[in-house]
Amino acid sequence: MVQLLAFIQNAAHSRTRELFFSVSALCLAIVVAFSLHFAAFHIIARIRKTQPKQQPRLFAALQRLNQPARLIVVLTGIAFVLPWLHIPAQFEATAFKTLAVIWFASLGWLMVSSVYMFEDLLVARYDMTVSDNLRARRVRTQTQVLRRMAIILLIIVDIGLILSVFRDSSIWHYGAGLLASAGLASLVLATAAKSTASNLLAGLQIALTEPIRLDDVVIVQGQWGRIEEITTTYVVVKIWDQRRLIVPLTYFIENPFENWTREDAALLGTAFLYVDYSIPVQALREEFTRVLETSPLWDKKVNALQVTDICQGTMQIRCLGSARNASDLFDLRCVIREKMIAFIQQNYPDAFPRTRFAAIDEGGTPMKSTENDRPLLVSRG
Repeated sequence: MVQLLAFIQNAAHSRTRELFFSVSALCLAIVVAFSLHFAAFHIIARIRKTQPKQQPRLFAALQRLNQPARLIVVLTGIAFVLPWLHIPAQFEATAFKTLAVIWFASLGWLMVSSVYMFEDLLVARYDMTVSDNLRARRVRTQTQVLRRMAIILLIIVDIGLILSVFRDSSIWHYGAGLLASAGLASLVLATAAKSTASNLLAGLQIALTEPIRLDDVVIVQGQWGRIEEITTTYVVVKIWDQRRLIVPLTYFIENPFENWTREDAALLGTAFLYVDYSIPVQALREEFTRVLETSPLWDKKVNALQVTDICQGTMQIRCLGSARNASDLFDLRCVIREKMIAFIQQNYPDAFPRTRFAAIDEGGTPMKSTENDRPLLVSRG
């Protein structure tokens, strides 16, 4: 009995020592991993503070890797000490597989964060707020579409890595069977989700050929708006009255539409005046120039006032101006109409359109006015 008690006591002490050693090794690995991670990012932060002009965008983008990198380092430290931990044999394989699954999932998180980091570095070099933001819109559109496709590809690769952990189980054989039947599955998927697949291909085509970009001004189905978002399946067009028009990606490949900012954001705009023949065109031209020069909306490129048509009772005068973008152009056209009409009202009130006719006596001879001996003119309207 004494020997049995001594054996039980020694076994208990042995298990206690093993448990203490395992917990200590595990805690030490976690502390070392956290220390290494903290030291690395602390050094990066110190470099950023001491040299603020040296690639500030890079240091800011590296913060996206902070959390996934911390998890990767901690799991790696645990993996190093796991073989020396005293784990019961029936739980050892499960522990290794669980750690491997979490590690590969963290690796996927790190890869996705890296994609976002590179996108931040590319996008930060281009300012969307400037008037001539063509290159910035081009880069943002391409990076947004390619980023989504890269994330999808990385997730598929990461799922494959996680499945490789279960190589000796039925899960691996199930995954291998799915991969073996990928050809048939792709045909079934293409048939069942034809629109989705076509939209994905259209998104890749839009990223490469650039018929539209973010913040482009477009006319889609008679609606004026800006490209607000380009997803993998549809495009969000922000209409001028704050409504959103959701359009499939394939629409911009298969249907004609207007893109007002395809090469340049600057546009020409017209404002038409319909006035009487008696108004002096040169005076209107001088006033139009004055209106443009006093307006901050004009980009000082195009200034033209011409008689473009002559009708039976009026002549059509086109006021042609230019602006930096579509929004400024719309406001500029409204200003031109208001100022030119006010000028005509103040200086040539009789020059607005009117209908003329001459009174004829019984013999068919036009009647003369008593004041200036001209045919009697009667204005109406």
